[in-house]
Amino acid sequence: MKILVTGGTGYIGSHTVVELLKDGYEVEILDNLANSKASVVDVIEELTGIKPKFHQVDLLDKEATKKVMQEGGFDAVIHFAGLKAVAESVEQPLRYYENNIIGTLNLLAAMKDAGVKRLVFSSSATVYGDPGKNAYTEDLPTGQNIASPYGKTKYMIEEILKDEAVADPEFEVMLLRYFNPIGAHESGKLGEDPNGRPNNLMPIIMKVAKGEYPELSVYGNDYPTKDGTCVRDYIHVVDLAKGHLAALKNMKPGVKIYNLGSGKGTSVLEMIAAFEKASGEKLPYKIAERRAGDLPEFYAVPTKALEELGWKTELTIEDAMNDTIKYLNNF
Repeated sequence: MKILVTGGTGYIGSHTVVELLKDGYEVEILDNLANSKASVVDVIEELTGIKPKFHQVDLLDKEATKKVMQEGGFDAVIHFAGLKAVAESVEQPLRYYENNIIGTLNLLAAMKDAGVKRLVFSSSATVYGDPGKNAYTEDLPTGQNIASPYGKTKYMIEEILKDEAVADPEFEVMLLRYFNPIGAHESGKLGEDPNGRPNNLMPIIMKVAKGEYPELSVYGNDYPTKDGTCVRDYIHVVDLAKGHLAALKNMKPGVKIYNLGSGKGTSVLEMIAAFEKASGEKLPYKIAERRAGDLPEFYAVPTKALEELGWKTELTIEDAMNDTIKYLNNF
């Protein structure tokens, strides 16, 4: 099979491209490099021995997107491309709605014209909003009390894909709802290096460890959790990448939805302690005010992915920390 990976030089996209190539897929990458670097393609070649064809194209460029799709002869698309900083989306909602939704509509139109009917979509646990419980199953309602425009774009795209699957009974869609990806490739040569100020915990820990930030802010220590700090489900990025392969191998007409998470919750303080243990160094942090919209605790129930896709996480928080430190030492 020949796969187009949008956002394929980004954090999750690049790791997925590596796993696809290792598994024998032919891969091309489309990315506008808004939050990544073209040099990632060389790293992918170094890790796999194969250099995927790279298209520096923005999905907002409808004609360029259509050209890539028409000429590619693709069997399926894995769609990662999109803006993803939660705090930034609150400040720049129109930019997020335009980029994420219009970009996806352009991609879908290009796929339709080229007769490509398989799509794996990089969604998010944010689509659940605040469902009133900690354990997230795929049958929970979505779209209610979503705290950011970023999360709302993921929800809206899911709804668009569901509608298109009703209109075209041959359309095959996988909605993969991620929890919190962390870690790096075991070589230490591929990892998370976002442009601008990151919103997620792990890249901020990395910037504090590198001395780029003086300390880490822990937003609230009075939540009703095991140590008062927020609890999330962290998943190694390589496990997440392998989840996309499992989805690709189990596609069928209609829409299927899967949570990709570990099923375990880890607190902010536990993450800090795990990094300190792996690095052998103290990580300076301070307790700050709670952030608006942060939920105390949530984690995936990944049973459906195991039963239907044969997928589960295999790597631990400790593995993620060790791989992250290898990546930090390389850069």
